[in-house]
Amino acid sequence: MNKKKTYIGIAVIVLIFGIVVIPKIIDRVMRGEVVKNDRLNVAELDTVDDSNAELSYININGKDRKVPHFEFVNQNGDTITEDSYKGKVFLVEFFFTRCPTICIPMNKNLVLIQDEFKDDANFGIASFSIDPEYDQPQILKEYADQYGVTDPDWNLMTGEREKIYELANVGFNLLAQENPEIDGNFQHSGLFALVDQNGFIRSRKDDFGNPLIYYRGFIPQGTPETDDEETSQIDILIEDIHKLLNKNKNKNKK
Repeated sequence: MNKKKTYIGIAVIVLIFGIVVIPKIIDRVMRGEVVKNDRLNVAELDTVDDSNAELSYININGKDRKVPHFEFVNQNGDTITEDSYKGKVFLVEFFFTRCPTICIPMNKNLVLIQDEFKDDANFGIASFSIDPEYDQPQILKEYADQYGVTDPDWNLMTGEREKIYELANVGFNLLAQENPEIDGNFQHSGLFALVDQNGFIRSRKDDFGNPLIYYRGFIPQGTPETDDEETSQIDILIEDIHKLLNKNKNKNKK
């Protein structure tokens, strides 16, 4: 009889934890917190599962999140939409060319990733400027040349400010806003989104089985740990890109 009461007590505790604590964790992860300078802090998801398990989908309100429609102009003056990346694995970032802080390591990291997959036509990168009035195609072209952008599927894009900010804040849930109180006058996430060949946002899981959601792009590859106890996630991002590309290759062989 006492053993039965013990089991009932444990069940009640587990139920209460699920009702009270888990929704709060999910809410904090999805909402994020703005911290130093112009980036989004994701230190709480520092430990990640490095297994070969299939990458997770990002499920919100019962639906796996996909890249929404967009239509902007790239550094070459060409119109680019989400269909331009159809059948490709690609990364998404939000940046601006006059950024004096996190955009520098972000785009250096992207160049390293570009070079890793230089021989794979099924990989691309989508960079959206959050300072579109200044970042016109010629400025973006000069920036691309400065950083060594050579991948024909790496598009640095500009367009209507409202649409770019809607894509960032609503479409990807990645912070982008003006903030005259910080260097560069713009505040944005330093994270990369990983998108699969079908347009779904993907990620590996942390040690607790929760999707990592996005990858830290603002910490240089090889950095052991920052002052905020955050480590680089570029190596695991490269691993996960390989997973998606190899899965598609194996699928085509069948």
